[in-house]
Amino acid sequence: MLRDMRSRFGGNYWGYLVQVLWPCVHLGILVGAMHFRGMKSPMGDSTMLFVATGALPALAFQYISREVMKGYIVHKALTYFPQVKRFDTIVARIIVEIVSSFMGLCLICVVLLSFGVDPVPVDTFTAITGYLAAIAIGIGVGTINVGIVSVFPGWVLGYVLVTITIYFTSGVYFMACYMPEEIYYYMKWNPIAQIIEWVRLGYDPTIPVQVDYLYIFGWIFSSLTAGLLLERYVARAQQ
Repeated sequence: MLRDMRSRFGGNYWGYLVQVLWPCVHLGILVGAMHFRGMKSPMGDSTMLFVATGALPALAFQYISREVMKGYIVHKALTYFPQVKRFDTIVARIIVEIVSSFMGLCLICVVLLSFGVDPVPVDTFTAITGYLAAIAIGIGVGTINVGIVSVFPGWVLGYVLVTITIYFTSGVYFMACYMPEEIYYYMKWNPIAQIIEWVRLGYDPTIPVQVDYLYIFGWIFSSLTAGLLLERYVARAQQ
């Protein structure tokens, strides 16, 4: 885990700090872009809170699903020690990413408070469980990525395109439920779009969304199952 923290920007612990601070930079860019274009928040009065409720679960999924795969490649040399298994490096990266996600969440809350925005949701349970669902599906997809990248290393770059597509179709900076019904129907096939709506329900229970919780949990459990099977029968076969 300590080696994981040093393997980020610059190869030291300061690089890990950059990763934790990155969600704040991301939030600032999106809020600045919305203000520049004169866009109002479609949920509540705070643009910062609206963007944060979309960006945080999306980034949690994106970082975990990507970094679990990258950690598998970066720490390959450690597996030459008989005490270290490939699965150990995967678990270590997952733990580091979960801690990083919650540190980023706490930091965003501090930033919101410093600007006079109350980050406490109306329904705390709904908001937190939505964020945990984003982390869980990130772990599941991350383990699938490990199985793929063990056979096809070029998937590291290919997955970047996947995450960009998911990000821009998830409703981070807009409300998916206000799109035309034909478009909204297809957007809901994206589980991250539904998870963002899940989190936002915790802040505004009156928004007109219907989250398919069974669909999201199906994604979580099926991705975890597929990922563990790929790690067991594909990734280990490449050692």
